[in-house]
Amino acid sequence: MRIPAILLSALLALPATVLAGDCLPVLEAGWVRQPPMPMPMMGGFATVRNPCEAPVRIVGAGSPAFGSVELHETTRVDGVSRMRHIHALDVPAGGSVKLAPGGLHLMLMQPVAPLELGASVPVELELADGRRLRADFEVRAPDAL
Repeated sequence: MRIPAILLSALLALPATVLAGDCLPVLEAGWVRQPPMPMPMMGGFATVRNPCEAPVRIVGAGSPAFGSVELHETTRVDGVSRMRHIHALDVPAGGSVKLAPGGLHLMLMQPVAPLELGASVPVELELADGRRLRADFEVRAPDAL
């Protein structure tokens, strides 16, 4: 069977990962902490599991429920907690990274509407290679851990 030239060119243009099955990391157990009072920001938490044979780099995040979403890290310096924006987060091959209160997390800013407990919020992470991971994050109580 002969493959038409146009189809052959399209297949050759695909990245090798697509042709090899396109392994993709997974967002698991995502949730958003509802603030105790109306605030312009919330924390987002999940586990990013990478079953693939190559590491991946997360370079961005977004959600239609928020004006802006950033990757953040909380550290303790001289007994004081400090949050800072990080530009990328590496997830090792065959490993995982936990986004959790008091550490790495998503900072979800400028909610477009109030979020009710138990609601689902769509969140998307952007990988350095342009692929995206999407999951629904559950809205939990202010004291949730």
